[in-house]
Amino acid sequence: MKKIICIPDSFKGTMSSSQVCDIMESTIHKHLPNCEVIKIPVADGGEGSVDAFLAAMEGIKIITTVNNPYFEPMESFYAILEGNVAVIEMAAVAGLPLVSDRLNPELTTTYGVGELILHSARSGCKKIIVGLGGSSTNDGGCGAAAAVGVHFLNDSGTRFIPTGKTLIDIKRIDLSNIDPILSDVEIITMCDIDNPMFGEKGAAFIFSPQKGADSSMVVRLDEGLRHLSNKISETCNIDVSTVAGAGAAGAMGAGMIAFFKSPLKMGIETILDIVEFDQLINNTDMIFTGEGRIDEQSLNGKVPIGVARRAKLANIPVIAIVGSIGSGYEEAYNQGITAIFSINPEPVDFSIAKSRSKENLALTMDNVMRAFLAINQS
Repeated sequence: MKKIICIPDSFKGTMSSSQVCDIMESTIHKHLPNCEVIKIPVADGGEGSVDAFLAAMEGIKIITTVNNPYFEPMESFYAILEGNVAVIEMAAVAGLPLVSDRLNPELTTTYGVGELILHSARSGCKKIIVGLGGSSTNDGGCGAAAAVGVHFLNDSGTRFIPTGKTLIDIKRIDLSNIDPILSDVEIITMCDIDNPMFGEKGAAFIFSPQKGADSSMVVRLDEGLRHLSNKISETCNIDVSTVAGAGAAGAMGAGMIAFFKSPLKMGIETILDIVEFDQLINNTDMIFTGEGRIDEQSLNGKVPIGVARRAKLANIPVIAIVGSIGSGYEEAYNQGITAIFSINPEPVDFSIAKSRSKENLALTMDNVMRAFLAINQS
């Protein structure tokens, strides 16, 4: 019996990873009814990550009440997977859609993220995966840190919870009151961008305008992050300012490193480790992966390349099904991609192509499977 693994990223703006997996599986079974098909939907750490993990593995969704970006109570969620592994998506409690028309990264907080981390630890989880992305915040993770017991003190020695606007008011950081339950918990942060904490490519300048910051607010937010970086250096004896990914999600990346001792890992590497991909691919005949566009940017740890690098070590062919093929894609072959197929049969505008994406994916998969069968029957 044949064994095929489907592990695509989403096709942004057209199909979720789960939808891509379902179409791939349906077409494979059309040609190989008895084939074992393993589907692993992938999310990058942002919105949908919890559901993607639950679709790929056994687990349950936990609902609990925490604080939203404006310190208001809301129902949020996280997942507990087999082995007491929690998956938290930052967007579920500090996401941009949650602020609606109240866009203001000077006032929003990641406090609820810390509450979810603490809740999952108290639920018995010994490994916690935190997915960054889609945030409404620019607080450097200070809100989340405050929720687990980190004390931020101003000039008068008064304890407060910093937001983007008040990072500049931090005089001292006290780590001595962090909830001891976290001392026995491994926390891993999924982060798929490499922006530094501050500066022209940092959190404030690159991401805060979409969160509601005007040009003067961007400058203030950047100054606050520079100040926070100095205070982290004083307290933790580490320089997070230039770490790739420290600027992710309003510099939540920096906060995860400093306050939670969490490494920043590419999302696909985290997912492959959690699903035990290296063991899962034993006796696999083919792997299907994909994304909306494959080009030179894909080489920076995107899903198809992460999958291909692992599969190459096991000498398993990897077929990438993509929306479009851009410049610089050729290096993907050296990373382990066997062949690349675009689902678009003709050059049309994206507004037209997206309406045909599911049909075109099924057609492309059908042709690939016909070729696969012809080769294997020869």
